[in-house]
Amino acid sequence: MSSPNPKTRVAFQGERGAFSEEAAVKLLGDAIELVPRQTFAALFSSFDEGVADYLLAPIANSIAGPVEAAVALLNKSGFTVVDEVTIHVAQNLIGCRGVKFSDIEEVQSHPMALAQCTRFFIEHPRLKQIEGDDTAGSVAEIIQRRDTNRAAIAARRAAEIYGGVILQENIQDASENLTRFVLLSKPTEKDVKP
Repeated sequence: MSSPNPKTRVAFQGERGAFSEEAAVKLLGDAIELVPRQTFAALFSSFDEGVADYLLAPIANSIAGPVEAAVALLNKSGFTVVDEVTIHVAQNLIGCRGVKFSDIEEVQSHPMALAQCTRFFIEHPRLKQIEGDDTAGSVAEIIQRRDTNRAAIAARRAAEIYGGVILQENIQDASENLTRFVLLSKPTEKDVKP
């Protein structure tokens, strides 16, 4: 893909600070306009709603496997894959300022992030897993509520953006944790077969 112009709108699933945002910036640079979308359904409706020029979707993780929700929507979409990027994913346990690890009873994150940290949950069976729509969105929610009993699993960038603190670093099952993303465009008329 040629380099995007500064007005190029790229939609991704999640809130600011999500791994998808990091992947978009790595692939296209920081001159693009980032368009956060809460769910994969919202992401894949971005073209119809006229809010994005491209979509960036995760399709596979080296620990947790295929991102089933995104792959299913991609297979139904007819969108064109124009580029791809793979990023290293370091999962961190993030809580409110002043909270200690011993205070945490629940851990919230996207199901794929939770699946990448199974060893952590085996080592800490007292922690209840809570599925959220997004890694960074889970951090934002916990910090906004000032929830001292719940932490989130997300990127370091999410802790920085929302004012959280990292209680434990790199809690994913393997240090070599990679996620592959594809950049999608709407099919052009020549791509559509009669």
